[in-house]
Amino acid sequence: MSSLSGMTGFGRADGVGEGWTWSVEARSVNGRNLEIRFRGPNGFDALERAAKAAGQARFARGQVTVGVQAKRAEAGEAAVTINAAVLARYLTLANELAEDGATPPSADGLLALRGVIEAPEEVDDPEARAAVEAAMARTVEEALDALKASRQNEGAQLTPVLEDFIARIETLTTQAEGEATAQVEAIRERFTRRITELAPDAPGLEDRIFLEAAALATKADVREELDRLTAHVASARQLVASAPAGRKLDFLMQEFMREANTLCSKSATTALTGIGLELKAVIEQLREQVQNVE
Repeated sequence: MSSLSGMTGFGRADGVGEGWTWSVEARSVNGRNLEIRFRGPNGFDALERAAKAAGQARFARGQVTVGVQAKRAEAGEAAVTINAAVLARYLTLANELAEDGATPPSADGLLALRGVIEAPEEVDDPEARAAVEAAMARTVEEALDALKASRQNEGAQLTPVLEDFIARIETLTTQAEGEATAQVEAIRERFTRRITELAPDAPGLEDRIFLEAAALATKADVREELDRLTAHVASARQLVASAPAGRKLDFLMQEFMREANTLCSKSATTALTGIGLELKAVIEQLREQVQNVE
């Protein structure tokens, strides 16, 4: 038995290694199906496949976005050199300009000129790149785990809300059962009154009233609808106690509403109609909350 999970959440994780630093953010919102979107640094092509596989292993529904930002660590001071020949040419030109009245150059100004400071060219080692990519993939999994925990926290908050709506549906179904029992007598009394007013002296009136009232009561019988509503309540409770259950709950909401609509259409009393309308309102509220369930 798994706890219910929502579809909205956020997770983050950071990593460092092989001269690189990176951060991963994973977030998700409601979605009818599972959709995973990825944004990552250039040159790490396998990272998208790893992120989508990790997301599919953890989630069943929702729009999940995974973003990876990475940068190579800056070279240390020992790795930086000054090109003396280029600097000497700049100094010669600067001294010539100074003789003509120009302001002598400063040290930081000379060092900022192009070609004076040289950094070693970055050599892309395939093995080192693969190691960084694998480390990034592990960080992606950490961010997705944090996202999953966030979604489960939302599910924990949703669970009592769903259970309360289901309990209200059960209560209304019980009330409808009581009204349905009185509905048969109400139909008979209504039909008897009308027939008596129209044809008070018609032969065989009692037998006709009995047969016609029985036929009307059969058409207005809502026991099957109430039995199905009771069964749906039990199914809803089982689904809330398991995960993922969002798609099944979506379908169950349609079944709930179908029975409530039929109940209202068959109702022959104001009281039963009122219960049916309230039942539809509660089912709609439950349906809205189900849209947040994975």
